[in-house]
Amino acid sequence: NDRGTGTAATELGLLAGADRVEGTLFGNGERTGNLDVVTAALNMYAQGLHPGLDFSDLDGIRETYERTTGMTVHERHPYGGDLVFTAFSGSHQDAIKKGMDLRSKEGDTDDNLWQVPYLSIDPRDLGRSYEAIIRINSQSGKGGVAYVLSREFGLELPKPMHPEVGVLVNEKADSESRELAAQEIYETFKAEFLEKNDPLRLLSYETKKIAGEGDDVTCSVSIEIDGEARQIEGQGNGPINAFVHALENENLKDFKLTDYRQHSIGGGSATESAAFVQLQTKSGRVAYGCGIDSSIEKSGIMALVSAFNRTRT
Repeated sequence: NDRGTGTAATELGLLAGADRVEGTLFGNGERTGNLDVVTAALNMYAQGLHPGLDFSDLDGIRETYERTTGMTVHERHPYGGDLVFTAFSGSHQDAIKKGMDLRSKEGDTDDNLWQVPYLSIDPRDLGRSYEAIIRINSQSGKGGVAYVLSREFGLELPKPMHPEVGVLVNEKADSESRELAAQEIYETFKAEFLEKNDPLRLLSYETKKIAGEGDDVTCSVSIEIDGEARQIEGQGNGPINAFVHALENENLKDFKLTDYRQHSIGGGSATESAAFVQLQTKSGRVAYGCGIDSSIEKSGIMALVSAFNRTRT
């Protein structure tokens, strides 16, 4: 491999009819080493030709190789390196997310061809996982942040919300000049979208169905606004609409609700509801809020409070 063409020469030889090629694990050998049989074999595998070699536990093979030879496998070494299945670039992250979403939608089975951009092979075929495919630093894109929140925490952010969250997380990564772990990304999201209680804090609420009025309800709410406790009440065709009218009755409504979405997180008795509300104020400020609770009704009201507070920052 003195000229760095070992893999190319091997593949040309196979195309020319060779029925045997020789190499070593990760190209170990004198000078610049030998043909890396891992790369040559998995290149074949990625094109639908099984090489007859078992690399389903590539991390284990690499560990044994490094322990017994004293050599190290570079983090960007094809197939075996730590960063092989990792994307920091925003455009790459977005493409990978779309590819993974499409695969999940069409069926993540061996019957469907692997067609995820920038990933030439399914990491699971090598005993590796998706966990570190997308990692976040200051250069990452909004799609990468959304991917991490979706895959690790079950949050399916509305597409128009991605830029808000992406900028927030990128600013944190930039200020600390380092990569952020998944839990740090969630904690950053949580502090901004789930824990803002100023100027509006929800203390408690109660809804009652209005007899003979279809879906109309009365919503009685205890709040704090700028530190002042108030009891407000409104009616509407659902809890969120009634809460909006309650704010309006107190001259606190200077916005219109422009988007509302909700989905479940988890399953069984541990299922929670995630709600997303977008508000636009009369001054033109637009912001999303999020609420998470075991109650679908409460998560929506919490999301509205979150959005209200974020339009004030």
